[in-house]
Amino acid sequence: MKCLLVASESVDLLFYWTDREFEQNLQEQYGVTHEEGHKPPAFEDRISTQFAPIIISCSSMIDKIDDCYTSFTTENNHIYVLHQFDECLYIAVNGDGDEKDEDLRRKIYVMKKLMEVHFGVVTLSSTHLRKELRPQDTDQRNRLWKKLQGLLGTYNQLREQDQSFLVEAVERLIHPTLCEQCIEFLERRLVHQINNSVERAGEEVLHAFILVHTKLLAFYSSRNASTLTSSDLLALILMVQNRYPSSELEDQLSEHEENTLVPEVFYTPEPSPTSGASGASSGEESQTPIFQFVDPDIQMAEDSLHTLEVPPPDPANPSRVFLEATIKEGFCPMMPHNMYSLQLWPGITLVLLTKIPNSQVAISVYYFLDTLASLEKRLSEGVEGSSAPRSPLPLHDLRSKMDKFIRALSVSDAQLVSQLQSTWAEFKHKAFSRGGPGVSKELLPCCRNMKMQLCGLFRQCFVLKSTENLQRLAPSLQERSLALVQEKLVDWKDFLLVKNRTAGQMIAPSFNVTDHSTSELGKGPLAHFIKSKVWSLVGTARHYMQKGYSTATFRDGDYYFCYFLWFENETGYKLDVIDLPLLPDDSAPIGMLAWDYYRKLLRYYSKYHNGEVVKCYELLTMHLGVIPSDYVLQHCCQLARKLWEPSRIPLL
Repeated sequence: MKCLLVASESVDLLFYWTDREFEQNLQEQYGVTHEEGHKPPAFEDRISTQFAPIIISCSSMIDKIDDCYTSFTTENNHIYVLHQFDECLYIAVNGDGDEKDEDLRRKIYVMKKLMEVHFGVVTLSSTHLRKELRPQDTDQRNRLWKKLQGLLGTYNQLREQDQSFLVEAVERLIHPTLCEQCIEFLERRLVHQINNSVERAGEEVLHAFILVHTKLLAFYSSRNASTLTSSDLLALILMVQNRYPSSELEDQLSEHEENTLVPEVFYTPEPSPTSGASGASSGEESQTPIFQFVDPDIQMAEDSLHTLEVPPPDPANPSRVFLEATIKEGFCPMMPHNMYSLQLWPGITLVLLTKIPNSQVAISVYYFLDTLASLEKRLSEGVEGSSAPRSPLPLHDLRSKMDKFIRALSVSDAQLVSQLQSTWAEFKHKAFSRGGPGVSKELLPCCRNMKMQLCGLFRQCFVLKSTENLQRLAPSLQERSLALVQEKLVDWKDFLLVKNRTAGQMIAPSFNVTDHSTSELGKGPLAHFIKSKVWSLVGTARHYMQKGYSTATFRDGDYYFCYFLWFENETGYKLDVIDLPLLPDDSAPIGMLAWDYYRKLLRYYSKYHNGEVVKCYELLTMHLGVIPSDYVLQHCCQLARKLWEPSRIPLL
């Protein structure tokens, strides 16, 4: 029994996702005891009523003591994990024992990451984020929530079945010749052709990569592109897999959907048509309801979701995504891009990430937001008054750049620009005029107002404008690109889909042990048992990392588990071991998708090795317990050396 929801302090439900058991539980509570002649409340009302006491108590605690509980367990052993991001409260629940506090906390952070990729800088303003998550138009809200529910449902399935999402690492296919040929092809043929075409409507391909299910076959970035972070790449792979599910994932989702109850319909976006042995489903079967109310007479309230048939997305329409970028013009952690997902064949997808016109506005907006946040922090800490030095504060630089930025704005919403100008004029009057208070805490409301106006500008420029109504890569150009890559890979198609042993960022035998997959463990109870042990090993290793350990060896029944984390320089020389930083129990979970822990760890370690490129590696092994520990450790050292030899492929 699982649930995740996002709510505002005023108990407005901004988003929710539940499984079938949770829905049934709420239905039993509210669907049977309603008075005769009165219909039971809609599901959204039920879930709001269920969680209202928790949300209100959290808001009260924050108001009174500026703190709140982060988790609790009820008498019936239901686990609740809570996290407050600005003015939005995330609550994750598990009632079947499948998930622990750490799993629920990870799910919350993954949901936050998906919202950042989906809404960009808008997530920095609770006011505008609430407008995006709960639009007044019911149909629009319905479509949005179904999209986010589909992404979270796909993540849950992938983390349960896919090793790369278990450890949050990018998996790559090993075939040096094919990989190098594909990279060269992406650079010299595909990206070159698109970026020199008059049909690209001002867009420029920055990154192009080919996926085989969730595995990376080839990756190319243009010379003027920023590095695509592993966190963003994993999020994009998740989005592609949600749009074009692998056959095993599709079967699992279908099995879940067939067991559901009610006429209030939620489903993941319809997958592209497939045929033959690759897992075909008719158009009727691909419309996949997840739950239905038993009572057929239920009428949905105006502010709750209702049944809506959503057609499959047009492949020619890109998805707007917001990714970290550092370019010569500046840094933006949520730079707008367009993502084109073009399915070559079922299981193999070409992904193009393009730079969109007017993206410079996003860099400027983030610069101003970051500067104002820094100023707000310093003012809150007491840097104020006439005696406070003005030069260390970035006010004068901010003034000239903001004036220039507002003059150059060409936004269709004149009222938005007018509001920004008015708010900025008030800020300048207080900060710079002789009659104003200068650098003081009286600037704090102006800082907050400016931040809200800037987030509103970002929302208008990059979020509200649907990609369906904007210029984009012409469908004919996309079709030619698709045909080019299909021609390149047609002779390799069957090889790629069958020979699915993976390597690269993560090196491991296949543990996919569903009935439709090929696993090096085989099938049956033993394969499932070993898989569950390995999944448990990963969780235990992360627990020790959180406590500051870089090495752990322990027994579990008849098995011996080992975990190692070490650092090397660019030449492969092993560097000195250091104590890992300790993390509090309620910290963001270790990983790269939910929170890029390893990048922060590398920055921490690099302080002790200035001028060197430092790399971080992990090794997890499982041996039979009858093997002497000395042999186990010796084998781990040998394995670490051997695994690295075949995977030195310049993909990322």
